[in-house]
Amino acid sequence: MDETLSVTAENVGGIDRTEVTLPSGVAVLTGRNATNRTSFLQALMAAFGSEKPSLKADADEGSVELQLGSETYTRTLTRRNGTVAFGGDPYFEDPELADLFAFLLEDNEARRAIQRGDDLREVIMRPVDTAEIERQIDELETEKREIDQEISRLERFEEDLPELESKKRSLETELEETREELAEVESELEGLDADIEESRTRKEELEELFSEIRDAQSRLEDVEFEIETERATIQELSAEREELRADTGDALDDDRSVEQLEGRIEELRDRKRALDGTIGKLQSVISFNEELLEGDDATVERVFQAADAADRTDDGAITDELLSADTTVCWTCGSEVEVDRIDGTLDRLRDLRKDQLSQRNELEERIDDLTTERKQLRQQQRQQERNERRLERIETELESSRERIETLEEKREALESEIEELEAQTDSFEETDYSEVLDRHRKANRLELEVGRLENELQSVVDDIQERENATDAREELSTRREEITDDLADLRTRVDRLEAEAVESFNEHIDAILEILEYENIDRIWIDRREETVREGRRSVERTAFDLHVVRSADGTAYRDTVDNLSESEREVTGLVFALAGYLVHDVHEMLPVMLLDSLEAIDSERIAAVVDYFEEYVDHLVIALLPEDAQALSEEYTYVTEI
Repeated sequence: MDETLSVTAENVGGIDRTEVTLPSGVAVLTGRNATNRTSFLQALMAAFGSEKPSLKADADEGSVELQLGSETYTRTLTRRNGTVAFGGDPYFEDPELADLFAFLLEDNEARRAIQRGDDLREVIMRPVDTAEIERQIDELETEKREIDQEISRLERFEEDLPELESKKRSLETELEETREELAEVESELEGLDADIEESRTRKEELEELFSEIRDAQSRLEDVEFEIETERATIQELSAEREELRADTGDALDDDRSVEQLEGRIEELRDRKRALDGTIGKLQSVISFNEELLEGDDATVERVFQAADAADRTDDGAITDELLSADTTVCWTCGSEVEVDRIDGTLDRLRDLRKDQLSQRNELEERIDDLTTERKQLRQQQRQQERNERRLERIETELESSRERIETLEEKREALESEIEELEAQTDSFEETDYSEVLDRHRKANRLELEVGRLENELQSVVDDIQERENATDAREELSTRREEITDDLADLRTRVDRLEAEAVESFNEHIDAILEILEYENIDRIWIDRREETVREGRRSVERTAFDLHVVRSADGTAYRDTVDNLSESEREVTGLVFALAGYLVHDVHEMLPVMLLDSLEAIDSERIAAVVDYFEEYVDHLVIALLPEDAQALSEEYTYVTEI
């Protein structure tokens, strides 16, 4: 962005009122302490949405107006009941990303996480809503299972099509023959009804009775269809249950294996920590003795500054003695010893340190292997838990289907009894002269039911054929949707892992580049790696990722591990800034926010500050930095300088 940034602020921090305009690029706020440089940075933070800036101590109201290009943003600060309330129309509704990775003042959390030893993974991943990701994964997995089931059903449909076509032709023939037979019986009934004089009431009773029989038989068919449907459901659920049981396996062995792995990993980590301590102490002893043998006056003076004055003449004499070609003074006991003996001891110490480093590397490899194995077992356990939950639901659904079948069978028995009673009532008509008519009515009634049954069955077959003919298109659409879901699931499942990996890669890449530029002595490398660990969340133990920060120094061509605690203040400050830059880039803050703010860099020398600013400039449209005059001297003259606020 090549846009000018203009700020008008009142009563923010220590500012009464100020107006500042900054072009794109690097803007350096230079001046002595208490010249409102940090207050101006706070005003910028407020305009961009942060709620961390403070209101001027003697004011009840403050405001900031920010103009960026053609857009204007406002922020108000109001003191209410001892607290400051924020209002207005700022640049960001939610400033979390900016507060973490763009506003790098002295108390910035990402920047200080390195120095305080905070959970680096938690800081870098805080803006990611993992709960929402898990919810989306569950929804997509459910949809994918349903699609798989439907695709399998459609594939079976296509295989059934020839058989259905044959069944359709058979049903059409049978229906036609039954309709012809029914027409003949109805014709005979018309002739009999014309010849027989029967009471109208008696005839109506007979017709009503047969109507009730037909209605009861129709309801019986519906009940039997429902029973068959429930039985088919039970069959499908039972098949799915057997598949899940086969996939589930025995959980007990996996649980025991995971526990054993966790114990073994923790044991190896304890051994690794002990080795780290031993290696650090060995390196201190070796370095100290090497300095003594080299005859560093300052080192010698520190060693003997508490010694008995009577045993020494002066510092120069001691130094001369330590620098003797053949002998020196042992710093542990004060006696004169041959230099070769100390050299021999140092060689043995160096060999011991190399041996310890080799053991530590072997432990690291073993820990990595066990952690990978444990992660795989955890994944198997999670799949097993999902299967077990589905099995529980299947058992519930099976029980419900069985209960419905029992209810339907009772209803079927009741209908069968009702039909028998109705048919028994028709027997009373046989005692009259209407026995022939009654036989014809019974036959007609049976044929009508048969015609209805055949019509329903034929329509069902026709519908099945149509559905199967449409199955190919439907299956292709479902397959397309399934591929989309698979891609979405892969993206969601790897989103957190991908962000973690990108954060680590970004930090490692930039810290390597920065260290090469700044040329810190004795530092070979600083990097972060990821590892899996088990933590407690409430009452559960869960697997999560942790970030470990590593430091490697070198001496006499030999590399050795060190800790963050032993970094100089300048080295820690630079590492913290690079960690914040990694978050700024991984979360694409640079695409949403065109500004980064830097303050409190006094621990870094001016030449290195200039190098850091040059490096950060590449990634930020507006880089605003507050510096003391002596720290700003090494920066480029092409930058914008603001000396009064």
